[in-house]
Amino acid sequence: MSQKRCSGILLHPTSLPGRFGIGDLGPEAYRFVDFLERGRQRIWQVLPLGPTGYEHSPYTMNFSAFAGNPLLISLDELAKDNLLRPDEATPLPPNPVLPADKVDFARVVPHKHRLLRLAFERFRQSQASAHDGEYERFCREQSWWLEDFELFMALLEAYDYKPWNQWEPAVVRRDAAALAVKRKALSESIEFHRFLQFEFFRQWKRLRAYANGKGIRIVGDVSIYVCHNSADMWAQPQVFKLDPRTFEPAFVAGVPPDFFSATGQLWGNPVYDWEKLAQTGYAWWIARFKATLQYVDIVRIDHFRGFEAYWQVRAGEKTAMGGEWIKGPGAKFFEALRAAIGSLPVMAEDLGTITPEVEALRDQFAFPGMRVLQFAFGAGDFNLHLPHMFVPNTVVYPGTHDNDTAIGWWATANRDVHLHVAGYLGRRSPEDITEINWDLIRLALASVADTAIIPAQDVLGLDSRARMNDPAINDGQWRWRLASSDALTPELAERLRGLAQVCGR
Repeated sequence: MSQKRCSGILLHPTSLPGRFGIGDLGPEAYRFVDFLERGRQRIWQVLPLGPTGYEHSPYTMNFSAFAGNPLLISLDELAKDNLLRPDEATPLPPNPVLPADKVDFARVVPHKHRLLRLAFERFRQSQASAHDGEYERFCREQSWWLEDFELFMALLEAYDYKPWNQWEPAVVRRDAAALAVKRKALSESIEFHRFLQFEFFRQWKRLRAYANGKGIRIVGDVSIYVCHNSADMWAQPQVFKLDPRTFEPAFVAGVPPDFFSATGQLWGNPVYDWEKLAQTGYAWWIARFKATLQYVDIVRIDHFRGFEAYWQVRAGEKTAMGGEWIKGPGAKFFEALRAAIGSLPVMAEDLGTITPEVEALRDQFAFPGMRVLQFAFGAGDFNLHLPHMFVPNTVVYPGTHDNDTAIGWWATANRDVHLHVAGYLGRRSPEDITEINWDLIRLALASVADTAIIPAQDVLGLDSRARMNDPAINDGQWRWRLASSDALTPELAERLRGLAQVCGR
C-alpha cells in the first residue's frame, strides 16, 4: 500500500454528535470531513460498518459481513429526500441518568426504528416515480449478498431473534421450497431490510464521494471473524467449522493470554474451514473484499496474524487458555485475492503475539504494519513501538480503539513509563509533561512512519471516560460519542494543520 506521508483521524461514525442519540451519515459527518480538510488530514479511519447485535460491537456481533448498519442512516438526509417531514424527524430527548457523550442504545434503537419504518412506508408510496432506477439498480447489482441478508433479517425477527440453527429444520438447511414459502410470507419485512440497505449505501456513497473530493481517503476495518448468528453463517455454513448436526460452532476464535487479558480473549466466533475455502479459490473472502472496497479506499485487516496462524479453542471452554495455534492459509490466500482484485490497498493489524512467519507474510505483500505509542515505553530501548525502531512502511497510532485515551493511559502508567517518556521527549522530568496527548501526536507525526492516525479523543484531550473499548470488559463498550457539535474547533484544526505541515504530511 504505497502512499505519500499523511495523517488522519480515527473516529467511528456512531461517535459523531447529533440530535438522534447516535452519530450517523448526516450533517455532522460532513462537518467532520470539513474539519479533516482544515486540519490537513488525509485519512478518516472507521471501524466495521456492519449491522450490530448484542452489545453493538462492530467486530464480533455483526449480522452480516457485507451489509451496512441501519443505525447509521441519517434521518436528516431522509428528510432532504422527502422520506420524512422535518417535524417527523424528532430528536431523542437526553437521558437524565446517562452522560451526553454516551450512546443509549436501549432508547436509540426503538426511536430510530420507528422513524425508519415511517420513511420506508413513504418510500414505497413514491418508489414508482422516484430515484431514477437507482433502487432497482442497487438491488440488482448487490443481489449476490443482499437476497440472503434481507431474508435472514426477516427470519431473525420472525423467530424472535433465536439463533438461526434453532429455526425450523427445513429453513435451517435452506430447503428451496421452505424458503420460497417464507419469502412470500415475509415479503414486507424483506422489502424493509432491502430499503434500509439501499439508504445506507446511498448515504455512505455520497459521504465518501464528498470526502474523496477533498482528498480524504476512508480506511475501513475488516474484522477477520463473523458472528455465528449471521446471514453469512446461515447462507454458507460450509465455510466455517460447525457441528454438521446442530450447526453449533465446533471451535471458536480468540487469542492466548496477552497485554489485555491474563486468560486470553475468547471471542466466541466460529473459525473458518480454510481447507474448504481453498477448494473454492477463497471465493467467500474474495467477495467480502470486493464488497468492502465498494465503500472504502483502504482496508485495515483486523487480526492479520490469523491468516498465518489462528488461535482455535474448542467450543464450550470458559477461557481462551486451552486453545492451540492452527496454520492459516498464508500467502496462497493473498495471491488469490490479488489475482482477483488487482492491487491490495491493505493495512495489517499485526499487534499481539507476532512471529517471524507473520512478519514475512506481511512483508511479502508490502502491507504496512501497525505501531502503538502506548506500547512503546517502559520496556527497553529496542521496543518495536518506539519511533526510532520504525520503518517507513508503518502506520503509527498513539492508541487504537482498544486502548485507553492518551490522557487516561498517562494517568495510570507507572513511574518507569513516565521517566522513559520524559527522557524520550527531552524533558527534565515527567512533571514537565503537561499535554501528553499532543506529545504523542507530535511523536507520531514526526516519525518516519508513512501514515499516522490519531484517535479523535486524543485530539480533544479526553480522559478514560471517553475510551471506546476495553477488550477485558464485555458490557458497556462502543458507546462513546462527541457530546457537542462544537468540540472539534477551528483552533484544533489549525493545530493539526501546523503539525502536519512541519512534519511533511
